Amino acid sequence: MESQQPSLFPEDQPPWELDAAEHFLVGKIVFAEPPFGPFDYRIPDDLVGSVRPGMRVRVPLGKSNRGVTGYCIAVESIRWRGDRLKDILSLLDADPLCSSKLLELIRWMAQYYVVPLGQVFESVIPAGVRTSAGVKTRVVLLASSKTDDMQQLERLPPKQLEVMKALLAAKQPLTLEHLRKRANCSTGPIQQLRRNGWIDSREEYYVEDRPSTEPITPVTKPMLSEDQRSAFEVVEEALDSGKHQTVLLHGVTGSGKTEVYMEAIEKVIGFGRQAIVLVPEISLTPQTRARFQERFAHVSVVHSHLTDAERHYQWRLALAGAVSVVIGPRSAIFAPVPNLGLIILDEEHESSFKQETIPRYHARDVALHRAFLENIPLVLGSATPSLESWNRVRCGTYRHASLPRRIYNRPMPSVRIIDLRSRRQGEGVGIISPQLRDAIEQTIHDQGQTILLLNRRGFATTIQCPACGRVLACPNCDLPLTHHRDGGKSVCHYCDFTMMTPSMCPSCNYEGIHFYGTGTQKLEIEVRNLFPNAEIARMDSDTMKRPGSHERVLDSFRSGKLQILLGTQMIAKGLDFPNVLLVGVVHADTALHFPDFRAAERTFQLIAQVAGRAGRGDRAGQVLVQTFSPEHFAILAASRHDFEQFASAELNHRQQYGYPPFASLARIIVRGESQKATEDFAELVGRSLNRINEVAQLHCRILGPALPPIAKLRNKYRFHLFVSSTALADLIHLLTRFAGETTAPSEIQFVIDVDPVDML
Repeated sequence: MESQQPSLFPEDQPPWELDAAEHFLVGKIVFAEPPFGPFDYRIPDDLVGSVRPGMRVRVPLGKSNRGVTGYCIAVESIRWRGDRLKDILSLLDADPLCSSKLLELIRWMAQYYVVPLGQVFESVIPAGVRTSAGVKTRVVLLASSKTDDMQQLERLPPKQLEVMKALLAAKQPLTLEHLRKRANCSTGPIQQLRRNGWIDSREEYYVEDRPSTEPITPVTKPMLSEDQRSAFEVVEEALDSGKHQTVLLHGVTGSGKTEVYMEAIEKVIGFGRQAIVLVPEISLTPQTRARFQERFAHVSVVHSHLTDAERHYQWRLALAGAVSVVIGPRSAIFAPVPNLGLIILDEEHESSFKQETIPRYHARDVALHRAFLENIPLVLGSATPSLESWNRVRCGTYRHASLPRRIYNRPMPSVRIIDLRSRRQGEGVGIISPQLRDAIEQTIHDQGQTILLLNRRGFATTIQCPACGRVLACPNCDLPLTHHRDGGKSVCHYCDFTMMTPSMCPSCNYEGIHFYGTGTQKLEIEVRNLFPNAEIARMDSDTMKRPGSHERVLDSFRSGKLQILLGTQMIAKGLDFPNVLLVGVVHADTALHFPDFRAAERTFQLIAQVAGRAGRGDRAGQVLVQTFSPEHFAILAASRHDFEQFASAELNHRQQYGYPPFASLARIIVRGESQKATEDFAELVGRSLNRINEVAQLHCRILGPALPPIAKLRNKYRFHLFVSSTALADLIHLLTRFAGETTAPSEIQFVIDVDPVDML
């Protein structure tokens, strides 16, 4: 049973049918820029019945009555109240851009993330949809009047019959040119069919990169393992219940979570419904796309490289119910499919599911609320679940489905910790320890492949003068510049400031400037020197800038052309290469000691995920973890593949200090060009929060203001405050009142981030 939504109209009667003598109709309109609204606009007689919630309208705004675009969030009938309302000028959409449930989700996001409704609309509705991107062209389709005359089909002349077969096989409209090519004919038979009423034509948005209309070739489905069958039964029970449930599919790396997803999607499609699958952007490789597209017809794949026209087209397809599965990164959660039956979040622990611009939503929480509104199951999958999700399993809020073993009972790779503290200084030791070097040599000898993880790009992370001690820093940010050897550049990885690396110190002119720290460029140079005959590739955001470069490197690695693949975290997750026998974590401590309560969790996840790339074929794999903190519980637990041990220890620590998931948390960042003015306003923010908390008798804890770890970013000085509470309603109430009562000076901005992921 689907959950009942409250009617937008009194007594379920459309307002345009009420007594016009006593009432008149208004649309409640919100805007993406100040003033945000909502404001009431009268619906003129010629638009009565046409204006509906979820549509864009053109309305006059301000004293100048300039026409602006707004979003209708409700249609109401109100009694005459003596004031004069402005009229809606025009409609920009023929139909609502989102369903009533998606509109309800937008309302929830605005409230939860303390963001104006109009700004949420701008995030949910793609820019290509808002601008009607694309070109309208004439397409050919089957005439609805002839759908019952298929028995007459065989009597058509051969050329006309080929045209009809091509249209029937396509199952969607085709351009005249595409139809001619598929039917191998001229325009004559097509025009004759149109004159005889067999086919019709219309104008619509069309892009060349449409989903394939060819029938999918049946693939042999793999037999589910015993663990997979047990996990699927948990998901199946949730699907059959007809109610909202959340299932955490916790499976070790290589345990076959994707096949469980496939079975669940197949069942949902069998119900005549659609599924949304969210994956981290980095997982949208051709291999992943092909796996879904081989199994299901009408799969829509959305990703960051789509043009506005392509996004518009995919949105329209989903809205029309023409796709069975939508797969994409976090924004795919807003796909307007009309009959949603299942939402899946793969790698649910991934921080990329959190958006760092307004509205700062987390796709996992938005997916949870959309599944609740749609009254459907949500499946969260991960080998290293977020502690928020795991705690909900412990509390019984989520159901638990486990995949404790790899498919075919393949063993988990052995993990060896290499203590870097034992390496003496001044011996000219490199980045690669002798143990890791020997393991790489053996892997090459065994015709296997190696993955090396170092989550720092560039050549050297610090440029310092040994004479005066000056560290070369970004002029826009409170951060040291990173030296990149290609081009001899010094780069800020936060604001992209770039300068030529000086040969002498800018302060004292000393010529012996030193480079400290290690990035992937330096690692690549050392690996090439150690293994000159090996085929090596580096994957980081510096080498993967060109379209298709990511896919090309992975294809080379998959084919066996490459023996060593090294890079940042983009190589740590989602890759399935059976010939990888060795994984080396070059510096496990990269993020371990960050001033962030999630530092241990992220370190565990990264090590566990990259370790899971080894031994996924018929031969056993091994993992070597180089670290200066060999006794740290996160590294020890990752070396044992023991998530539950790590989670238990970390959750006890979080509970002791009141960190999430045992309290809700928000971060308020104040930034401005003047350090003094920014600090003064941050102090005002702190006093305001404390006053509201006391007057409203809320149970919130307010910390700060204080300097964040990155005190200056992109030429803005920064201060931050934290607000936490064990009562989520109190936290949202406090933030909402604060946002409504607070206006920052023009030179100062403040940002409210609910459930922050970035603490720096």
